[in-house]
Amino acid sequence: MKPFFISDNNAWQPAGEGITRQITGHNNGLMMVKVAFEKGAVGTPHSHPHTQACYVASGMFEVVIDGNKQVLKAGDTFFVQPKLVHGVVCLEAGVLIDVFNPHREDFL
Repeated sequence: MKPFFISDNNAWQPAGEGITRQITGHNNGLMMVKVAFEKGAVGTPHSHPHTQACYVASGMFEVVIDGNKQVLKAGDTFFVQPKLVHGVVCLEAGVLIDVFNPHREDFL
């Protein structure tokens, strides 16, 4: 794992319509990812075996986790236990910072 992340040195990858992501670092046990959303973009409901913590760096999002809905803005966070269905709708263009344990092999 590299100890420093330089944003300009890492490419953004498409992650859905109106969504791009940039992996900022990872090892076997942990991964951090920046995810940029255009207004109206949908993070389709899904589940995975990873624990996920998410920080809303900017924008506003409607977040649904296991049927529970909440609107979150910059500075808010949410946590997703493994295998729970979750998704977001971007209400105001913004960036989420996702942290996964263990790392997401499907992102590499």
